[in-house]
Amino acid sequence: MNEDILINITPQETRVALILQGAVQELHIERTLSRGLAGNVYLGKVVRVLPGMQSAFIDIGLERAAFLHVADIWEAKPHDGQHGQHGQSTPQVPIEKLLFDGQTITVQVIKDPIGTKGARLSTQISIAGRMLVYLPQDKHIGISQRIENEAERELLRSKVQSLLPPEEKGGFIIRTMAEDASDADLQMDVEYLRKTWASIIAQTKTKPAPTLMYQDLSLAQRVLRDFVSDDTSNIQVDSRENFQMLQEFGTLYTPSVLPKLMHYRGERPLFDLYGVEEEIERALGRRVDLKSGGYLIVDQTEAMTTIDVNTGSFVNGRNFDDTIFKTNLEAAHAIARQLRLRNLGGIIILDFIDMENLEHRSAVLLELNKALHRDRTKISVSNFSALGLVEMTRKRTRESLAHILCETCPACKGKGQVKTSRTVCYEILREVLREAKQFNPREFRILAAQVVVDMFLEEESQHLAMLGDFIKKPISLQVQTDYQQEQYDIILM
Repeated sequence: MNEDILINITPQETRVALILQGAVQELHIERTLSRGLAGNVYLGKVVRVLPGMQSAFIDIGLERAAFLHVADIWEAKPHDGQHGQHGQSTPQVPIEKLLFDGQTITVQVIKDPIGTKGARLSTQISIAGRMLVYLPQDKHIGISQRIENEAERELLRSKVQSLLPPEEKGGFIIRTMAEDASDADLQMDVEYLRKTWASIIAQTKTKPAPTLMYQDLSLAQRVLRDFVSDDTSNIQVDSRENFQMLQEFGTLYTPSVLPKLMHYRGERPLFDLYGVEEEIERALGRRVDLKSGGYLIVDQTEAMTTIDVNTGSFVNGRNFDDTIFKTNLEAAHAIARQLRLRNLGGIIILDFIDMENLEHRSAVLLELNKALHRDRTKISVSNFSALGLVEMTRKRTRESLAHILCETCPACKGKGQVKTSRTVCYEILREVLREAKQFNPREFRILAAQVVVDMFLEEESQHLAMLGDFIKKPISLQVQTDYQQEQYDIILM
């Protein structure tokens, strides 16, 4: 199955869509303002050493000097043949013996600047790849704590060690993504990270301080490194400038990908051509229609995501059980696609239509696992529970599509519903009565949204008049066009 990758680039954001058989399978969005500086490696210049604070200010070319504490200055220890730590911070050595004003130093940002505070730095460099993190100053192979099986940990450590050239002096941390990686994938990561470090070293010899020497890969660059597979037929980029930059990056780091890289020159927007814009809108909605007439309802909360399967208008099939079975089979594929498309993570509860036939249940679960197989994120799926639910987990690797593109509704405050205009009217009537018992104003004025005022003037006019007669005070209405439906104020005149 051939897969197309579309890269839409504008100054404010980069969007990537993976298309398979004409349908969008994954969406990735990166916004320029949210990239930050953490991970960037700079050739900096020490502008001031502060012995009293055991810290120094480093000029790395930003508006404010960055901050380096002595605890973040790394010194290599001799290799002792163990798998423990082979480097250490050096708080026991006074900073004035390690740094001097005007010194050139290679540093990495570990915390972005906030408010009036400058960026925080470290001299220990780490470069993240897809499956490995490279520690060029520390000859040590560590493994993510999330990989708990000891036999698997040793196997991964031996595998990575065997891929390193004899002259390698750096170390690596093996990430959880490496659990199912092939030797070729790991080898590619090792080569990419070593080339990146070699480039940084070369710049320290030729570039003046301050200089940015390494920036974590952009989304477009990560496409070439992480997303391309043998099934990828082409990668289309709609920006000529970025196409040329990707060619340069690919030539250096991923030469095998270059034949698939294309510059899209069409007049029609690339995402419009493939229907991606419409797919993004659908991916933000609760309801997902199935071709058969059934549909999914997707509800995303802080704790978990629930996906409910419904037959809808689908009545084909020899009997009702057959209809349910076919709808659930189609839903299994649609669910797998929606998880990737919306990048839903954490706990996910799937409520398939009830099936009494155990063979049907097994077939649906098998189809679901088959559909989930192409997901590049780690997934765990349980069997049907006693209540007929399927529980699963999908590792959170980035923000969901809804969290990137949307914010909490100011009207409903995230509830997903608002009080009716009649309910708000009755709240206001109770509040006016409460105020009348405590105060003695000349008049009550109600400020509310148009729909609430209309309700008072029409269907609830009698109740409003009855309240006015009861408290023996006039009650006036005033429309506030900027008020939400639940918002109101009562002014005592």
